[in-house]
Amino acid sequence: MRDSLLALRAISVSFDLGKNLFGLSYFDTATSEKENPPVGSIGCVAKVTDSQTFPDGRSNILTVGVIRYRIEAYVERGDPYLVARVSYFEDEADDSEAVEESSRDVAEIFTRIARAVRIINDERAHLPNIADTEPERLSFLVAAAMEVDTDVKQELLELRLTSERLRRLRDILARAVSGYEERARVHELAKGNGHSGKRIEIE
Repeated sequence: MRDSLLALRAISVSFDLGKNLFGLSYFDTATSEKENPPVGSIGCVAKVTDSQTFPDGRSNILTVGVIRYRIEAYVERGDPYLVARVSYFEDEADDSEAVEESSRDVAEIFTRIARAVRIINDERAHLPNIADTEPERLSFLVAAAMEVDTDVKQELLELRLTSERLRRLRDILARAVSGYEERARVHELAKGNGHSGKRIEIE
């Protein structure tokens, strides 16, 4: 495991503009006895890819996840933000056959949901083809795009087997896909006055 010092985000954003890297560590302040993410918790290094500063000093930033980490200890050195010693990790070796099968299923179901969402929102842009996306990368892309509770996303982040993350995603997507497709069907019918776009013939 590689160890490093990393500036963390707990409640407020703090990062080093020189390196454009900072840590994102989620924890529920309502249920925690401490003000900081506990030692041992899992977070993700984020890289700032774009930013927009407003006149009042606020900023919008666009970030991309780089690598996950485990907080090993906090370091006190007088910084205006949290600094922690962390160890980085990636997914462990896995059953390649199970990974490939689950990856195909997740890509197929997620594409169906994305297609339905575009119909509901009257969007006409083509969907990107994610079928050939590397399985581990696919699992994180889909997890980030899904509308699920933050606790569920944290659980997915902490998993160290791609096959298990894909299996969880497949189960979640499978429960949701029929609802999205039904909403898309009803939306299309409504646009066609309830007759699938066909004109009403009156004799």
